[in-house]
Amino acid sequence: MTGVAAGCPSGLAPVSTAAFVQDPSAFVTENRGRRSLEIMVRGASCGGCLSKIESAVVALPGVAVARLNLSTGRMHVEWTGGLQPRRITETITKLGYGAAACDLAKPDDRNVSAERRLMVAMVVAGLATMMVMVVSEPLWFSPDVTPETRTLMHWASALVAIPATAFSGVTFFQSALSALRRGRLNMDVPISLAVILAIAISLYETARGGEHAYFDASVMLLFFLLIGRFFDARLRRRAYAAANALAALQTASATRIGPLGAVEAVRASDVRPGDVLLIAAGERLAVDAEVISGASDVDLRMVTGEVEPSAAYSGQLLHAGAVNLSAPLRVRAAAPASQSLTAEIGRLLEAGEQKKSSFRRIADRAAEAYVPQVHIAAGLTFVTWLVLGASLSQAAFIAITVLIITCPCAIALAAPMVQVAAAGRLFRHGAYLSSGDALERIAAVDHVVFDKTGTLTLGEPRLVGEPTPGAIAQAAMLARASRHPFSRAIAQAAGPGPVADSIVEHPGEGVSGIIGGRSARLGSAAFAGVAGQGGSELWLAIEGDTPIPFRFEDALRPEARDTVARLRRLGLSVELLSGDSSARVALAAAEAGIDQWTAAATPVSKAQRLADLEKSGRKVLMVGDGLNDAAALAGAHASLAPGGAVDVSRLASDCVYSGDSLKSVAMIIDIARAARQRMRENFAFAAVYNLVAVPVAMAGWATPMVAAAAMSLSSAIVTLNALRLSIMKLEDDAR
Repeated sequence: MTGVAAGCPSGLAPVSTAAFVQDPSAFVTENRGRRSLEIMVRGASCGGCLSKIESAVVALPGVAVARLNLSTGRMHVEWTGGLQPRRITETITKLGYGAAACDLAKPDDRNVSAERRLMVAMVVAGLATMMVMVVSEPLWFSPDVTPETRTLMHWASALVAIPATAFSGVTFFQSALSALRRGRLNMDVPISLAVILAIAISLYETARGGEHAYFDASVMLLFFLLIGRFFDARLRRRAYAAANALAALQTASATRIGPLGAVEAVRASDVRPGDVLLIAAGERLAVDAEVISGASDVDLRMVTGEVEPSAAYSGQLLHAGAVNLSAPLRVRAAAPASQSLTAEIGRLLEAGEQKKSSFRRIADRAAEAYVPQVHIAAGLTFVTWLVLGASLSQAAFIAITVLIITCPCAIALAAPMVQVAAAGRLFRHGAYLSSGDALERIAAVDHVVFDKTGTLTLGEPRLVGEPTPGAIAQAAMLARASRHPFSRAIAQAAGPGPVADSIVEHPGEGVSGIIGGRSARLGSAAFAGVAGQGGSELWLAIEGDTPIPFRFEDALRPEARDTVARLRRLGLSVELLSGDSSARVALAAAEAGIDQWTAAATPVSKAQRLADLEKSGRKVLMVGDGLNDAAALAGAHASLAPGGAVDVSRLASDCVYSGDSLKSVAMIIDIARAARQRMRENFAFAAVYNLVAVPVAMAGWATPMVAAAAMSLSSAIVTLNALRLSIMKLEDDAR
């Protein structure tokens, strides 16, 4: 059982584990009498969140500055006076957001800056594309435009396109130049050549009063390619987001008791094996430690995934991340923070993310074969025409036509346009991609592994059976004074109401009080005086009455069985992998229709199970929501997390689906497979296009104008094919 939920207006104890915070005093800096603290805030996503958090913190006594950066999630607070730093983090968590002290030695905003630069470049290219099209529109639809007016419009287009190309094309130009300096070729070399040559030919044609210019093609190509680069930048930034979020959990403090009994707040990184720590009720352990005195309940959900709290006893080893629920504990640090279970999860996360970042996408494989051929074709064309007697300018003109007609528009847009269309379709269904190559990896999976608690099940114990309303009301008078999940379930079933008199907490046993002048107890069977009982239950014993049992279960999600059946129809095998007990896991697997399951799995053993499956040739999709799932999510071939998952697991996954409905899992796989098919079709079309267009250009039968038109047409076909994803039918759509 747990401690009293003092100050809770409704009488219900807080449910979110975000309320469990450590003292951030060890991270406070002081300069000229003003103290400051950097805090990582999790869950703030809009201007309303920012205003609410900043206003609440500024309202604290002595706070002079409170600035929150939504992009990085970092908040800077400055204050004077005797304000305790813990009040700042408690104020934020009471608003419903996560908060942890931030170590200034670790920030790295380079990926954020790169993403921001690409976004600005993409916006500039998009605006330039629209402006050039507006200027050029009369040339397309008005055949009577005079040569003077046409030239003037071309110059106007040049004034927009040239600076926009110079600004937005820097990413490609720098990459191409870097590759050439190392004696290599990459996809950015032909892209840069095509853009520069299109601008150069357009300037030449404009200066001599020619009919055609290709400024619109240059900026349009950059705009579409930058969409893909923006996705890649987001992937790079988020590749380390999960590890950074886990580091925020590790950037905690602990209360150390010195040899003479002095108590001080220290950074978790400063805790050494053998140090004696005081863990207050409601505090999370910062390091792995052994209990040396005290009796309490601990919430191990973030470590094992178990819903039911465990009793803490002397000699028990508790892992970092466990939450002390009931009464203070004295523990002895068993290992430094760098060797805790949380740190081990961090290392597994980093290894999994590196593995994913090395995945070679279809576009990369196509580019590797395509880029050398483009330059070889243009070079052979130039040399062949010189040998055949053409002038230097004529041979160069035909070679440039080959480069333009083989410009990698179609092949470069093949994947990004599909990604954009698929991301839009997923967004409409409440799912959000978090990595650029997620679609291809999700489409390739052949085995699905589910976590149980909170993923396949509802994740919170619910009262089952039918105790009398009077019994529920009486039990709730005691339950409202407890954080224990079973007590919360009783209080939720009863609704708001009074609390019993003379409440006394009995750590590890239950809570007692006075109801209607009679003594009452709510807790374990032994605490209520009942012999030979156990399991997921509480007993209410009121003086003079027969004890009443209250039983609980973590119910399976209503759509779980249908989701498993649908995954099997898609040709996937399904497995259940949980840290919960064998009895509970077996029951959940049977109800969901899953034959293969594993219980009592630790975070490390979960990651190892996925590694073993990969070695056997399986491509695994992991679906989980807890901290104990984070390493497995990062190490899987692909991964999904519900919107209610902990921050680390959401960031470690490739796709997050809003809400908690498991129907989204099969839908995401459907769309990913369709997206992979569209990508393959686009690359096949690009290959056929080049097989036809290249000989035509090399033979001198195409002008730059025809080449630009063919290039634009190929891009349009690729784009339209990608947009088919927006109208594809899903099984759920037909229902």
